[in-house]
Amino acid sequence: MDATSSKRRAGRTNQPIIQQRPGISIELPSNQSESSLRSSIGGVGVDEFGHTRSVDLRERPAETPNRHPWELVRAKFFERLLADHDLLAAARWLDVGAGDAWFAVELLARLPADASITAWDINYSPDDVGALDAADGRVVLAAERPTQRFERITLLDVIEHVEDDHQFLTGIVDDLLEPSGVVLVSVPAYQVLYSAHDTALGHFRRYTPGALRAVAEGAGLRVVAHGGLFASLLGARGLTKLRERISHPVPDWTGVGAWSGGPMKTRAIVAALSADAAVGRVLARRRAPLPGLSCWVLCTRAS
Repeated sequence: MDATSSKRRAGRTNQPIIQQRPGISIELPSNQSESSLRSSIGGVGVDEFGHTRSVDLRERPAETPNRHPWELVRAKFFERLLADHDLLAAARWLDVGAGDAWFAVELLARLPADASITAWDINYSPDDVGALDAADGRVVLAAERPTQRFERITLLDVIEHVEDDHQFLTGIVDDLLEPSGVVLVSVPAYQVLYSAHDTALGHFRRYTPGALRAVAEGAGLRVVAHGGLFASLLGARGLTKLRERISHPVPDWTGVGAWSGGPMKTRAIVAALSADAAVGRVLARRRAPLPGLSCWVLCTRAS
């Protein structure tokens, strides 16, 4: 993997925006081929952005996907978490490893009229944009590392795909975060649950809550809130891990983009996971966070 510091591209100017569809645009560097762009950007390799976020481009099926209940509930959880901390009033947002930008479009509906979100993912090509919904030009897809600073930065299921997570997150904080900005990071929890599914999705690791806080603090952040999400799924993942130890299966390449459940099944699972998420949010506010299949931190600059 190219371990070049993410700061290497910080001084480069963005290339002109190529408009692909009303409402969403894409920024591509004119001096790189698509293949070289996909292989490295700011020192991060092609498989190092999240493959379990809002349908990652690696998971995306040929047709418009049904949203996985996990994905739907996770999006609402983080929208409400940001609202709980009065953080939705900001105008300049960056979603790192944004996949098909579904989360960015969903979040935008909760933001002020002058807000915009840069959705940054190394896997974007001009053809990708045609499948995405319009957002009045307020969501910009960027294949190249942004150069401006942002008031809010989200990294949802991203840093587990980066071999040097500390260097990567430090570069984001140093180069892209406003002095008074806020960062939200989520990751898959507990290395003991690392499975063939993680391997297939390109995860270098899972995190304990303490390990995630340590990475954030090591990157120059101060953790103001933390917690877990999807406590109810821990048992199921534990059983999956146990079966793996017994049967040694081939890695499963299926991700959230492959969801094919019908409306009734989706609604039932969403209702159950939403109850789980609501309990987790309440306990996090009371500083008694539940463990979960995911863990998260909400951070400001340490100084």
